[in-house]
Amino acid sequence: MRDRSYLLDGLRCSECLNDNTLWLDLAAGLVECRGCGQGALIDPDHEGDAW
Repeated sequence: MRDRSYLLDGLRCSECLNDNTLWLDLAAGLVECRGCGQGALIDPDHEGDAW
């Protein structure tokens, strides 16, 4: 099975401030920093701003 993680090139982690360490895991719905381990879940039902 192929790894479904993609490097988010050109982005910086807001926690450790390292460049090019953020990875998007589509299967898990997660963005994770490979430098410090900080993660954020993605809400697939969110359709944009609630304004």
